[in-house]
Amino acid sequence: MSLILHIETASKNCSVALAKSGRLLALEEIATAHYSHAEQLHPFIQELFEATDFKVENLDSIAVSKGPGSFTGLRIGVAAAKGICFALDIPLIAINTLELMAQSHINDKNRWLIPMLDARRMEVYTAVFDGAGKEIKPTWAEVLFPNSLGALLENQKAYVFGEGAKKFKTITENENLLFLDNYDFPSARQMVAMAYEAFKTKQFEDLAYFEPFYLKEFISTPPKSKH
Repeated sequence: MSLILHIETASKNCSVALAKSGRLLALEEIATAHYSHAEQLHPFIQELFEATDFKVENLDSIAVSKGPGSFTGLRIGVAAAKGICFALDIPLIAINTLELMAQSHINDKNRWLIPMLDARRMEVYTAVFDGAGKEIKPTWAEVLFPNSLGALLENQKAYVFGEGAKKFKTITENENLLFLDNYDFPSARQMVAMAYEAFKTKQFEDLAYFEPFYLKEFISTPPKSKH
């Protein structure tokens, strides 16, 4: 058996879940226009244990969404996950954020899955999976144009989803793309099955050296001059 805490902070959604042997026990999450991870993450974790019969000390592992996504959100989530792992001497599991997003849209049709996370301006983080969730094209940053992904999808239909998809929908007329209009955020709920499989096969990270998958370097906005 395994008791795993799941942490997802790669987007505006601050999301945590507790699961035992691949079965979801409790979930806490909130998506706000302004990132609230620093304020919400640890209270949410505490609420998970208050809602169940378990304590933090009962954890066997922690799974964290490793990115790509928000630089600050990822940093907060990974720091929390590593801190608890170090304190309890338990292993860390890391899951690609786009891969976990694809889990909610796995289908038995011959239609690919393209999750999109919002990046700066007309840019998204994306990847391509087949209908079963198997990776076809690994994660990359795409500056969106009307014909983005055109060559890849010339003879292939695909679902496009995630908050970043709404930017693409406004500019493309690719008939092979079906946009899912819920614009969903990644959630800790989507991590449960993947984390359980990783735990069973001991796919653990090197705790001392693990860092988030930022994909791009963080670029801060310089302060405006007072003059």
